[in-house]
Amino acid sequence: MGETIRVVPHDALDPGPSTAGMVRNTAATTDTLWVGEVRTTPGARSGWHHHGEHTTYGRVVSGELQFEFGPNGAESVVARAGDFFVVPPHTVHREGNPGSEEQVLVGVRVGTGPTVINVEGPESA
Repeated sequence: MGETIRVVPHDALDPGPSTAGMVRNTAATTDTLWVGEVRTTPGARSGWHHHGEHTTYGRVVSGELQFEFGPNGAESVVARAGDFFVVPPHTVHREGNPGSEEQVLVGVRVGTGPTVINVEGPESA
């Protein structure tokens, strides 16, 4: 018989890897996987970071999510509630909440090594 299905109640999430400006909570983790929730208050913006060898897949549950990335952080995309997103490995970026309600994301990282690497900022062109 296989393993049983388990439920991780929201109030049982573990604190996740930190980046200034956002709160990450972990639902499940293995050597090659991280699953969790990210919350950012309205108007807040994270510090610059990347996810090492991990590809990040996510869905915006509520609020808005703005990614800044690319040379000098000059590129930007916005995802809204219901949208999915993919962040490739080693992509230096920061996340902001340009909306008026709390941003809640569910994310899955697949890869090896550290899941969050905080950096000073993106490289220039």
